[in-house]
Amino acid sequence: MKVEKVVLAYSGGLDTSIIIPWLKENYGCEVIAYAADVGQGEELAPLREKAIKTGASKIYLEDLKEEFVTDYIFPMVKAGAIYEGKYLLGTSIARPVIAKKQIEIAEKEGADAVAHGCTGKGNDQVRFELTFRSLKPDVKVIAPWREWSITSRDDAIDYARARGIDVPVTKDKPYSMDRNLWHISYEGGILEDPWQEPDEEMFILTVSPEKAPREPEYLEIDFEKGIPVALNGQAYEPVALIEELNRLGRKHGIGRVDIVEDRLVGMKSRGVYETPGGTILVIAHKELEYLTLERETMHFKELVAAKYAELVYYGQWFSPLREAIDAFVDHTQEQVTGTVRLKLWQGHCLPVGRKSPYSLYREDLATFGQDQVYNQKDAEGFIKLFGLPQQVWNMVNKK
Repeated sequence: MKVEKVVLAYSGGLDTSIIIPWLKENYGCEVIAYAADVGQGEELAPLREKAIKTGASKIYLEDLKEEFVTDYIFPMVKAGAIYEGKYLLGTSIARPVIAKKQIEIAEKEGADAVAHGCTGKGNDQVRFELTFRSLKPDVKVIAPWREWSITSRDDAIDYARARGIDVPVTKDKPYSMDRNLWHISYEGGILEDPWQEPDEEMFILTVSPEKAPREPEYLEIDFEKGIPVALNGQAYEPVALIEELNRLGRKHGIGRVDIVEDRLVGMKSRGVYETPGGTILVIAHKELEYLTLERETMHFKELVAAKYAELVYYGQWFSPLREAIDAFVDHTQEQVTGTVRLKLWQGHCLPVGRKSPYSLYREDLATFGQDQVYNQKDAEGFIKLFGLPQQVWNMVNKK
């Protein structure tokens, strides 16, 4: 297809570093690089110079951290979304906010195409392109990994070296990493063997639990309608709150996950993640829900949470189902207000206290001591009626 101008989602990593010259060589088009600041930290500093040096006509560096936390992370936390019981969706949840801004830049620049560096084996290609097509259905999409003759990371490294491009990956340390405010992910290298333990030197966001302080640290998180607003009684803005939780999680070695997960494209893959602050926040939020949600609502919400995690993982953020679930979740959070006390200790995040003005816990009902509220004799009739269908079924089938 003929392309005059393309906006590339640019991270400065191996893949997108070589995509700039590849697009110019193969499409003869102008390349505009776009990097989203979703909390990568120092990784962003050299991107402007690097993008221009490798052939981009200009680069956009967009600070999306506030939007990322308030419009994507917090709704996901309120929903309780965890993919396959372990993955807190750090890479998945960042893709729609990045791709949304990419479309906005493409429209501003009058570009006729967008491009990304996702491989044809991964989930991210789906997440980017579903967002593109949801927001601008007629946009042309270039996915070099589905077109070029490069077949491996070693090939990509050779391609970069031949063009004098510095990349943060070597053949000795071929990890693919993705970092943002919520987490960092690692894939590739020895991690492709699920029997191999990750090298301790690989980890960036957390200390080893064995090297964490031996003395526990206590933390209190205040929530208002499911949204965290304060730590230890001090109010925090959304981004600063996540950053402080990351600092505490790092210090105590919290948030490491090693999982063999099911990719959307059909294969299993092994990923290692660090989500220090996110792990603390998810545990605290769930603990407050235990205290404030009525039983049937909470049990149904757990079913919804699994579906929400799939929608995020599958790149279906801009779907009517996700919006509908958000409406349900927001209703459930009306009384998820209160404080949770946590004990942080050598890789563990343990809830040790919780309180709320909307607490459904009543000591006069739950006590094992004498009470004047609950008549234990009432339980006999309840058990007979509750168990009647099971009793009749067994009577018939015994015959």
